Amino acid sequence: MADILLVEDDTSLSTGLTYALEKEGYRVTACKTVAAALAETAVRKFGLALLDMQLPDGTGREIAAALEPGQTPIIYLTVVDDEDEIVRSLDDGAADYVTKPFRMRELMARIKKALHEDAGSGGRIRIGEAVIDVEAGKVYVNGREVDLTALEYRLLLMFAQNQSILLKREQILERIWDISGNFVEDNTLTVYVRRLREKLGDAVNITTVRGIGYRVDQ
Repeated sequence: MADILLVEDDTSLSTGLTYALEKEGYRVTACKTVAAALAETAVRKFGLALLDMQLPDGTGREIAAALEPGQTPIIYLTVVDDEDEIVRSLDDGAADYVTKPFRMRELMARIKKALHEDAGSGGRIRIGEAVIDVEAGKVYVNGREVDLTALEYRLLLMFAQNQSILLKREQILERIWDISGNFVEDNTLTVYVRRLREKLGDAVNITTVRGIGYRVDQ
């Protein structure tokens, strides 16, 4: 799992975030000031940075400027809910911009999304108790490889890249196809979801939202 740089001067929020991130398996380096964060970035690389925009000795942008351009996804945490500021941050290359107060599960979903985009076709993605080795195209539950068909694997990968997000059946059907390149029918999708549930057991909770689609919560 990724090393995450967390820069937040609110002690209670920093402690809560650190606990939640470590529970998800991430390694966290927590700082409260720009100076402390710059000292960390000078000696090590991070897979992702969570940066409070307003800090006692500066701004999160100063830390972002010190990170290797294009290599470290950045998510800003801020109380400033200003459209111009959000657009500027995204234009400058930020992966996301989250306003306070936020829901922890939503933030985790955004973190996972940023890390998946950074990983491209490589890396590992955790979904529930399962781990997808994207580079090898394999899925593991508690260290045991789970044998999935090509379509089952693509379906699980789609769920993993959209955790806590409701995926409509039409969205899924438009993006997956069988091994021969044929589009999957609606009834067939139901069958593949059922097979995924059978193979993954309690490791991944695929929730059916009746009449709409599916959602996988973290």
